[in-house]
Amino acid sequence: MPTKLFVEKSIEINKPKQELYDFLKLCKNQDQFSVWNMADPGKYTSFNGVDGTVGFIYSWDSAVKNVGAGSQEISKLVEGESIEFALQFEKPMKNTGNSTFHLKEINPSLTKVTWNFSGPTKFPMSLFKGMFQKMLGKDLAKSLDNLKLLMEKKSLILK
Repeated sequence: MPTKLFVEKSIEINKPKQELYDFLKLCKNQDQFSVWNMADPGKYTSFNGVDGTVGFIYSWDSAVKNVGAGSQEISKLVEGESIEFALQFEKPMKNTGNSTFHLKEINPSLTKVTWNFSGPTKFPMSLFKGMFQKMLGKDLAKSLDNLKLLMEKKSLILK
């Protein structure tokens, strides 16, 4: 049985790479585009450290099953290029994972944003790897669509 799950989705956004990086490195901004963060606006959240810096921890706890409880720590920042997170899930099931945003400049005003997730799958959950990949891929794609709408809408409002 497969022991590792990996899902990756990308989108092109009409924004400069550095502007997207500066927005994405702040964990609290995920409340504005992540389908998981947006699924329960009333969830309990706590923060430890300085958002946008290595070591910052964003924790959540929700009664909504697909939101659950856990934490996300910024584990590595490569200025203007990537943001890496270490994830700890407590409920609905205990697990760990890693997530990364990669940014690639297409031209000065267009950036490709790639978001991936990887984590271990243990038996018997490994039996459902394909289903998890499909669901997770759908959620990553929807979150990236939300990010694109949010960031490109900001441009229209400022004009």
